[in-house]
Amino acid sequence: MEKTLDLKFNYTDKKDTRSGFGDGLLEVGRKNPNVVGLCADLIGSLKMGAFQKEFPERFFQTGIAEANMMGIAAGLSISGKIPFTGTFANFSTGRVYDQIRQSIAYSEKNVKICASHAGLTLGEDGATHQILEDLGMMKMLPNMTVINPCDYNQTKAATMAIAEHEGPVYLRFGRPVWPIFTPANQKFEIGKAWKMIDGKDVTIFATGHLVWEAVIAEAMLREEGISAEVINIHTIKPLDEEAILESVAKTGCAVSAEEHQYNGGLGDSIAQTLIRNNPAPLEYVGVDDSFGESGTPTQLLEKYGLNADNIVRAAKKALARK
Repeated sequence: MEKTLDLKFNYTDKKDTRSGFGDGLLEVGRKNPNVVGLCADLIGSLKMGAFQKEFPERFFQTGIAEANMMGIAAGLSISGKIPFTGTFANFSTGRVYDQIRQSIAYSEKNVKICASHAGLTLGEDGATHQILEDLGMMKMLPNMTVINPCDYNQTKAATMAIAEHEGPVYLRFGRPVWPIFTPANQKFEIGKAWKMIDGKDVTIFATGHLVWEAVIAEAMLREEGISAEVINIHTIKPLDEEAILESVAKTGCAVSAEEHQYNGGLGDSIAQTLIRNNPAPLEYVGVDDSFGESGTPTQLLEKYGLNADNIVRAAKKALARK
């Protein structure tokens, strides 16, 4: 389907977003001697091996002791270091929420919580390793910045940007190879949404892997004479409310698309923004109050309704409610 559509963005390569994190971490490590890495026995999965090899004195293998890793990171930050912790998103949030809340968020420690294998697309590892609640958990913490980039290039840029940001950050990325469709060497602005495609009939707000699905959906809608605006919400918190309100004021309706539960995710943040300022029809594309299961990323995205076809259906439903 992708090959026959007139896409506004195209790709020549695919790469996992976790590799964007690994490459970005190595680059910031070379630029800033205060950057240190910590990993909970998943160096290969988090693509932290290159940083460990080049800076062994600045890398800490904490083992399968994620809570301890967060405490060590908080302590390192007190001495002026910039700790980047690495493990799966499930273990970066659910397993260590108390430590993050008490030792990092409450006291605004300069810790970067970097979480791979988020959402459904880690695939065959199944429901116990998939987490679909993490954005909600982390955005509710005061002082926490929450970022969910869409491809390798944007993840690399985000990793480099958060090293310069003072304060705790949750950076979410994934396992599967995914189209690289945003520019290399891009400037990543925390809290600033990116309008990727201009439109007038409906707005598609997307985050993470589903930004690419939104690009495909825009082309599908355009073939039917529907003009969709696509906005990449890479920063969940702080949310770019100005961009959201400006777009919906023009289109009159919207869709949110995310690899996360309906509850607590990007869609909820957008809904709160609209209801307080400019109520408008909003349809959700996300997981409807369920756990995941084993399967390939493509199979799971299709089964749980997180692909371009479902974004198109949601857009038409939002349009019908205007």
